[in-house]
Amino acid sequence: MFTGIVEEAGVVEKVRPGSKSIELTIRSQLCGRTLKTGDSLAVNGCCLTVVKHLGRGTRRVLQFDLLQETWQKTNLQFLKSGSRVNLERPLKANGRLDGHFVTGHIDCIGKITEWRMEGKDHFLQITPPAEALRHVVYKGSIALDGISLTVAEVKSKSFSVWIIPHTYEVTALKERKRGDAVNLETDILGKYVERFVAPRET
Repeated sequence: MFTGIVEEAGVVEKVRPGSKSIELTIRSQLCGRTLKTGDSLAVNGCCLTVVKHLGRGTRRVLQFDLLQETWQKTNLQFLKSGSRVNLERPLKANGRLDGHFVTGHIDCIGKITEWRMEGKDHFLQITPPAEALRHVVYKGSIALDGISLTVAEVKSKSFSVWIIPHTYEVTALKERKRGDAVNLETDILGKYVERFVAPRET
């Protein structure tokens, strides 16, 4: 379980396709200090398992094996050497929940259809698949590339969020542009409510 509060923007060292999985290697200065092989890490909001931990000091390199499903259903497929990715370690049982409950299970990829600066803030409009938009609620929470954000507007085919300067500076969002893909995870509470109130098949 994660909170959507990104701890750092890591840097991709390499992406190497294999016969059974895709090998993803990321350089981390903060998160890598306490992680070990077998631990989980949210990468652009996608929960991955550390399969190898290399390096010392401030240069920590983490390796992950991506399944084809993960590769095809997330924006990790567009990564290349030098790309920045949002990183967050799992929430501790006694930790503070500053964002919202994020599982690390990506629902879908959304497309940036508007990305502009207004004053010191940034306005970001996303067009997701129709089946995901029904779980997006005005003033509700959504995880965008692993970042916990508040939905500012919901339209028939899109939704919008505002990005404050701090979030823009410390996350990989500064590399995004119009037309880019972003990972989306809608609020798990809404999914459970829908499931509970949906008519049961007999």
